[in-house]
Amino acid sequence: MGIQEINEINGDSLPLLSLNHVSFLCKSVRRSVKFYQEVLGFILIKRPSSFKFEGAWLFNYGIGIHLLQREWGANAPTKPSFINPKDNHISFECADMNLVKMKLEEMGIEYVSAVVVEGGVKFDQLFFHDPDGYMIEICDCYKLPVVPLNPCSVLKKNPLAATAELRLALAKDNDWIMDNLIADIIDITF
Repeated sequence: MGIQEINEINGDSLPLLSLNHVSFLCKSVRRSVKFYQEVLGFILIKRPSSFKFEGAWLFNYGIGIHLLQREWGANAPTKPSFINPKDNHISFECADMNLVKMKLEEMGIEYVSAVVVEGGVKFDQLFFHDPDGYMIEICDCYKLPVVPLNPCSVLKKNPLAATAELRLALAKDNDWIMDNLIADIIDITF
């Protein structure tokens, strides 16, 4: 049993640029906004005023999180009673796992940790839930190179795209992007 490899990415695939956002239904948008701001460092951004339902948009690290108020009475998943690293999740890379552990403990957030070793490379993972039970992973996965299982035109175009050095450089550039985004938001507001 295994996954069948495709020898080459089809030139007819969708012309995508990047992952834009993830969206979550929330019991309380206000509580979830507080979590994503205080725990994960996201900032609120303007969302279209034409939306006639409660929600919030947040942004950081080159990705958006869209929170949507769940309708009352709607069937919603209940928060899992335990943290299962093999469950659906979103993942964020970080450069200092010990600092993340310390901050999660200070905030009283329960987490499960794991260590992965591949080809002599070791990286750490932490898993925890947001207020609605959505799983979040924090890892130092940048240590593990992205190695295609077959020839890949995406990496042929930019063979350095998967290096740890580039990932860290992009993370530093993200700080510059966020500083400018905040300045732009302030300019628009005033």
